[in-house]
Amino acid sequence: MVFLLPGVKFDLDLIQKYDTRAPRYTSYPPATELSETFTETDFKAAIAASNQRKTPMSLYFHIPFCQSACYFCGCNTVISNNKNIAKPYVESLIQDIKNTAALIDPDRKVLQIHWGGGTPNYLERHQVEVLWKNINRYFNIDSEAEISIEINPRYIDKNYIFFLREIGFNRISFGIQDFNSQVQVAVNRVQPEEMLFDVMSWVKEAKFESVNVDLIYGLPYQNRETFRETLKKTIELDPDRIVVFNFAYVPWLKPTQKNIPQEALPPAEEKLEILKMTIEELTNNQYLFIGMDHFAKTDDELAIAQRNGTLKRNFQGYTTHAETELFGFGSTSISMLEDAYAQNHKELKDYYQTIAAGSLPVSKGIKLTQNDIIRRDVIMGIMSHFQLHKQDVENKYHINFDEYFSEEIEALKPLEADGLVSLSKNQIQITDIGRLLVRNIAVIFDTHTRTRETKFSRAI
Repeated sequence: MVFLLPGVKFDLDLIQKYDTRAPRYTSYPPATELSETFTETDFKAAIAASNQRKTPMSLYFHIPFCQSACYFCGCNTVISNNKNIAKPYVESLIQDIKNTAALIDPDRKVLQIHWGGGTPNYLERHQVEVLWKNINRYFNIDSEAEISIEINPRYIDKNYIFFLREIGFNRISFGIQDFNSQVQVAVNRVQPEEMLFDVMSWVKEAKFESVNVDLIYGLPYQNRETFRETLKKTIELDPDRIVVFNFAYVPWLKPTQKNIPQEALPPAEEKLEILKMTIEELTNNQYLFIGMDHFAKTDDELAIAQRNGTLKRNFQGYTTHAETELFGFGSTSISMLEDAYAQNHKELKDYYQTIAAGSLPVSKGIKLTQNDIIRRDVIMGIMSHFQLHKQDVENKYHINFDEYFSEEIEALKPLEADGLVSLSKNQIQITDIGRLLVRNIAVIFDTHTRTRETKFSRAI
């Protein structure tokens, strides 16, 4: 018997029952549903409709390059020590910005900007500067915008961090994954404790408004006690946000993961013990459990957004601006508009060729139906707030919730019997156990992927 939260029990049979595969729901429909039948013409039409809505925007810029491979990584990356590889990419990225911005109403405000990867600090400072100047040139950035960047602590110094702050970044994120040296060696991400504390001291000295760190549980050689030490040191670093990802072991999608010794991966029961202990340690040290994998201090924007009901999930995880539409730039980036998603070419040569031809680099996408949009609201409400008020959905979409979702309500009843949800006439409430298995609950409302679980990582 595993005790997850005070008074709550979760036995091995339930662990095995719910140790299935499900999307992480950073979007609905998930990115696996994007199709090559969606074209540049479709995306241009979606942008035009987006302009009519006059919604504010979030911008994402993908820098795919890394100097070495982290075996756990599920991101789209290009591994190279030859930094000259970044020059044509930055040039194409700027042209991508110019071509797309020409289609967007210039009066629309940008409320969020995020640079991810890969390793954005792979770029030389002059490349960061020219890219930043072009983003400012072609977009109307709000004076209070959240401007964040991911960095790799192994390839950065104090001067670079201060440079990022000076040109306009006000939020920063870096990956720790695990402080344990055996784990670090196994996943090819060796970064000494002293290095991580130095980077955090520079970030705080540079006065970034918010600092996020990433941890991963489920990596080889981890157990509850070794991860407790990682949490202790992470709390000592005192970040504003901590993301604790469940390692997605998908070697059929990410061949680099085949370097990880599978026999050293902790079993599902041990992973739940680690997660239970993580929630207890962080919530006992002034962090709120925001969602599936996020923790934040009580005065952080994520915590405030959850209290205000404005928390949202997108391809970067939880975000504070539910009202924005996301435009993605760079290879593999995904744009998430209200009723359409579009993904750019993954291969650099395809990305470069399309940009050079003056076209938008769309490789695939999806046009959402009204049913998709309704189900997205339900799934994202469950993922972000752990409860759903039926009346809110009924008023917004002019439906009878219990009739529209009659099959789903029936499918939720066994989950209610197992203690994951509480169903009532007016709402669906996720229990403490259910929070840990929220993907299993959300998938009930998913008509695209719930019968094709093999594409996804395990929920536990």
